[in-house]
Amino acid sequence: MSGRVKIEIVPYNPEWLAEFHAIAQRLRGAVGDAALTIHHIGSTSVPGLAAKDVIDLEMGVSDFSLPWKERVEALGFEYREYLRDHCPPGMEVSSEQLEKRFFTARGRPANLHIRIVGRFNYRYALLFRDYLRTHQDAANAYGAVKKGLARRFAEDPESYYTIKDPVCDCIMSGAFDWARNTNWSPGPSDA
Repeated sequence: MSGRVKIEIVPYNPEWLAEFHAIAQRLRGAVGDAALTIHHIGSTSVPGLAAKDVIDLEMGVSDFSLPWKERVEALGFEYREYLRDHCPPGMEVSSEQLEKRFFTARGRPANLHIRIVGRFNYRYALLFRDYLRTHQDAANAYGAVKKGLARRFAEDPESYYTIKDPVCDCIMSGAFDWARNTNWSPGPSDA
């Protein structure tokens, strides 16, 4: 599988937080108020969780008119044709609620997920992060699953994600209940 990135899960690195802030600061400087929020999401945002060494950022915007696209690209991000997040099985979520724009960074591995503030996929990423931050047993189990998948499918990202995504949806089943019981809402922007 030439040209594909090998999936490797590494132990949590406390430097990930500082790396997120450095990237987010550059992003904020480039796009200004077009970014309503910039959050650290994904496994690197959960203290103690093993992860791929890729910083994930979620930029919340009011719409996808993309007046800032060139500014993001000038920071070393490349636009990718990945326009929707997956819909969890058994849920009825409109395609509009799953829409996003996606960029990958050249240089230090990072992914930029641009989503509309308040939509399902915007909230999903933040709820997943916050749930794992507050439920260590779920985070530990998720880390173990990712390590096992990476050992088995290191050279096969499609299979890795085909299994990992439903695992995330299982975790989210508990997260949705937790969110209802605690009146969870997305916090303020991380940057």
